Amino acid sequence: MSSQQLSPSVRRVAVVGGARIPFARSDGPYATASNQQMLTAALAGLVERYGLQGPGAVGEFVAGAVLKHARDFNLARETLLGSGLHPSTPAYDIQQACGTGLQAVIAAANKIALGQIDSAVAGGADTASDAPLGVNDSLRRILLEVRRAKSPGARLKALAKVRPGHLVPDIPRNAEPRTGLSMGEHAAVTAHAQGIPREAQDELAATSHQRLAAAYERGFFQDLVVPFRGLARDQNLRPGSTVEKLAALKPVFGLGHPDPTMTAGNSTPLTDGAATVLLASEEWARERGLEVPAYLTAYETAAVDFVGGDVAGGEDGLLMAPAYAVPRMLERAGLGLDDFDLVEIHEAFASQVLATLAAWEKRGLGTVDRARLNVAGSSLATGHPFAATGARIVATLAKLLAERDGPARGLISVCAAGGQGVTAILERA
Repeated sequence: MSSQQLSPSVRRVAVVGGARIPFARSDGPYATASNQQMLTAALAGLVERYGLQGPGAVGEFVAGAVLKHARDFNLARETLLGSGLHPSTPAYDIQQACGTGLQAVIAAANKIALGQIDSAVAGGADTASDAPLGVNDSLRRILLEVRRAKSPGARLKALAKVRPGHLVPDIPRNAEPRTGLSMGEHAAVTAHAQGIPREAQDELAATSHQRLAAAYERGFFQDLVVPFRGLARDQNLRPGSTVEKLAALKPVFGLGHPDPTMTAGNSTPLTDGAATVLLASEEWARERGLEVPAYLTAYETAAVDFVGGDVAGGEDGLLMAPAYAVPRMLERAGLGLDDFDLVEIHEAFASQVLATLAAWEKRGLGTVDRARLNVAGSSLATGHPFAATGARIVATLAKLLAERDGPARGLISVCAAGGQGVTAILERA
């Protein structure tokens, strides 16, 4: 075991690049792929691209998943051992629902900034196809009673309590424990409260597909996406999406409200996938002759009271925490929305993006030019494997900034279950 003293000053953190596998709809091409298999494929692609083999090539690997089996208790470390990174590289797990990938980036960046390590890989994976099924809780209690029994007779007596209904497994629910509402239903409450129109949601969704398709066509993702299990592009992508086609879909959330607006087309589908991003100090990148596309310069988290707060008024909806995190971050950085060339808002739902934009405007931040918003598409088109999205966005935004002439700045906003939000700023020097 070794220890390192902190550097006398905080260092800039470079976002060197990323690698991910194509995202797939649940129960599709990756139906039998585990979190570890997907994350290993993404990490192996990053290792190969940047030559990260060998002892000490990377200081640390941090990643996570939201839907985890018991076997995934040490997901990051087990992934590392099969990825090509040297086995002497430390790894650990992190989790904050949909903010996991960006929080992994922040955790790694903090250690680089403080001089504890010189480089790190951050990321995440999630599979909605291979979701863990828990033992029925009543059966679990009976089995524990069997284990504690002191005699064969006592064990048989406990086992005699098992009934057919006990064999039904506990299936993971996409619902908040404190409200019983799914994320989509929560978003529908906010959409209704804020009066987010259906056509605006469909327009944002169609634009996301069109922009992602255009990015693939121009080869933007060639060095970011690693083929996996027969996929070379995100499976959810629909290049021909239009407002007219999306308008034909029936609402699936908020059916208890008059004129529900949220459909499968303007909501993110359940998705399988994994993503990674390489971070480093400037010196580490320079020594290896690696160009730095962007630097991670600020980050902020927030949470809202989505149970007892102003939910009906639309202020404290489940996915509204970025409406609080971004103003705080911008004030601390001395910036306004007009200072950003690009804005990346995770598209959990089209209504959530529009509600966030409206909240920023209400708080005096101004409006976001749609030409600067999610210019290469985002989660509505790409899909949303919960823990992978943050790393996907960081790597994508860094490359988008690098394509611009001269200095540029990008904003990241990610909402998360539990009424939380994670935001960050990337800058191109």
